[in-house]
Amino acid sequence: MQLFNTLVASLEVLAPLAARAIPFIPRTLIHKISRRYIAGDKLADAVVRIRQLNAQGFCATVDVLGEAISSLQQAQQTADEYLQVLAALASHGLPANISIKPSALGLLLDLPQCESLLVNILDAAERYCNEVCLDMEDVTCTQKEIELFTRLRSRYRNVGLALQAYLQRSYQDIEPLLGEHGHLRICKGIYRETRPHLVEGACDDRRAINPHFLHHVARCFETGTFVAIATHDADLIAQVIALVQRCGIDRARFEFQMLLGVCEPLRDQLQRQGYRVRIYVPYGRDWYGYSTRRMKENPQIAVHVARAMLGG
Repeated sequence: MQLFNTLVASLEVLAPLAARAIPFIPRTLIHKISRRYIAGDKLADAVVRIRQLNAQGFCATVDVLGEAISSLQQAQQTADEYLQVLAALASHGLPANISIKPSALGLLLDLPQCESLLVNILDAAERYCNEVCLDMEDVTCTQKEIELFTRLRSRYRNVGLALQAYLQRSYQDIEPLLGEHGHLRICKGIYRETRPHLVEGACDDRRAINPHFLHHVARCFETGTFVAIATHDADLIAQVIALVQRCGIDRARFEFQMLLGVCEPLRDQLQRQGYRVRIYVPYGRDWYGYSTRRMKENPQIAVHVARAMLGG
């Protein structure tokens, strides 16, 4: 046990190097690790996990994995799956909404078809008194998604959009989206982008994104825009809470969002302090792509790799 703890402690120090090693990690090992961060392969697995989270006092948002589609038939299948998710959440009375990557509905294959599928989902969400958040993807999708969201928002009040604080363009993108009926999610950003797209320092140090993240959250507070604060950065969360206290922001105007299985002690602490915390609950068969992106975003997951390798 002492040897195990020593190895794990060593990997904590070397965790930032873990992302480079991801291509060499066996898929079977990543599958084992993914069980911590993915509810399972099926909707029934997600329902069980959401029930557990709800019992602990957390809300949830559901993501059907698999944005890397290659046909409109796959896009339709994903849309049908989301309709089943909405029906299941309603029938079980679960406080959870859904998150959708537009590329999973064919954003890059057939934009009108993608929009039509989203309209069907938003109509169903309205019937169930539920909400939909459009996840933001890489910069090849950014402008298309903002334009898509703008069109949908003119018809629906139950749709929100994620913006990435590591993109310089988010300073311009956020302004037309602010307002008392707005619903935004601010995250740091996870996709690998080239330096010209990023705020200064973001390529070398993710902490350099924090002032930009905080700026966007502050703009939401100033304009009465509901904002989901999606980060696991404890220092950044402390800065957000200080801003909330300094400005007297009503806790109903924001929530914290965290990924399933990540930074659970911090998640629990926020919940105990009376903040609303929503957990991002993915499920589906695309466990490999999702898990490797999470590992690149949070190299501390290398510790869990070590535990899995050593049978811990």
